Parts: sequence; structure tokens; C-alpha cells
Amino acid sequence: MMHRTRSRARGLRRAAAVVEMALVTPLLLTMLFGIIEYGWVFTIKQTMTNAAREGCRAATLQDTTDTYITSVIKNYLCNTGQSTANYTITLVHGTTNDPTEKVTITVPYSKISLLGGFFGSTNWSLGSTCTMRKEGAN
Repeated sequence: MMHRTRSRARGLRRAAAVVEMALVTPLLLTMLFGIIEYGWVFTIKQTMTNAAREGCRAATLQDTTDTYITSVIKNYLCNTGQSTANYTITLVHGTTNDPTEKVTITVPYSKISLLGGFFGSTNWSLGSTCTMRKEGAN
């Protein structure tokens, strides 16, 4: 009789462990995928910031064309493995009164997300802006 009680108790503990695992696993997987998604978005944001800096640095040089500036930015963005067609690059050139070059890069979150809309809305954009003073400006 004692043997049956022990094996039944052991079976109940195993069943409880299975139920606990079934309840906890989705939460742990959601957290894991959230961490991966956040890391990926952080990588993209950092790459965009550096690309905007490189583009702005190129824009501050004398006699630089928009084509050259855009190519510098796109070459830097290629490091993410994403299509540069998804990115919007805006250049604002300095004037005599304000000799500041401004480069803005944006990308829709839906184009870079690894998990789509799993964590909510994808109707927002990720962006980065850099401004630098034009060389030789008074």
C-alpha cells in the first residue's frame, strides 16, 4: 500500500511540473523574442545614427554632390543586410545665414521588424538626424 502512495505522489508531482512548464513557457518565449527584437531595433537605430553622421560628414565637405552623400549613407546602411530602398534619406543644405548641413534617415518599423506586429502596432518609424557646420563657412 505504501508503494502505491509514493508512486502516485511522484506522478502528481510530475503532472504539476508539466502544468507549470506549460504555463511559464509562453511567457519566457515572449520575453526572449522581445529581447531579440529590441536588440535588433537597437542595432538598426545605431547603424542609422552612424550612417547619418557619415553622410553629414560628407555633406560638410566643399563641392560635395547629393549623389555622393546618398551613396555614403547607403553604403553604411548595407551593413545591416537590409534593403536600402526601405530607408528615406533627407538632405537639408546650409545657406549663407545658416551654414549647417542636416541629414535625416527614417525607416518604417514594419520594414525592419523581425517579428512583424507580434508586439503591437508597426505604424511608426525609426529615425536619426545629424547636423554639422559646413567647412569653410564664415
